[in-house]
Amino acid sequence: MKNAVMARIDSEVKEFASKSTEAAKISRTIAAFQVGDTVDVHLRILEGEKERSQVFTGVVIGMKGSGANEAFTVRRIVQGEGVERVFPLHSPLIAKLEVRRTGVVRRAKLYYLRKRVGKATRLRERKAKGPAPKA
Repeated sequence: MKNAVMARIDSEVKEFASKSTEAAKISRTIAAFQVGDTVDVHLRILEGEKERSQVFTGVVIGMKGSGANEAFTVRRIVQGEGVERVFPLHSPLIAKLEVRRTGVVRRAKLYYLRKRVGKATRLRERKAKGPAPKA
């Protein structure tokens, strides 16, 4: 009986500690995006004592993890070769994340895009909800 109670208390303490550290890691807000969106990921690059910004533009082909461990994969084509990069969502190296285009997809992971070339990799654009802006 004592062991069960102690185990329960121990698990509750661990859960509380993990939630509080997770909340501390997730301090800033990031633009809402989904799989299929074309995004610009602005990275902070440190070269010696200088800091510069580098942009990685591509299609989000997957997301994984949750909370502070959440990550997303971005794919783009560079000189005819596919390049994929996995970014931790709450990384301090990500300066800014901009959604360029929203894509209509019906899958959680877009790994099928790896086999496609050229115009076949394009995704339909998601229509904006709400009334159309008046000219």
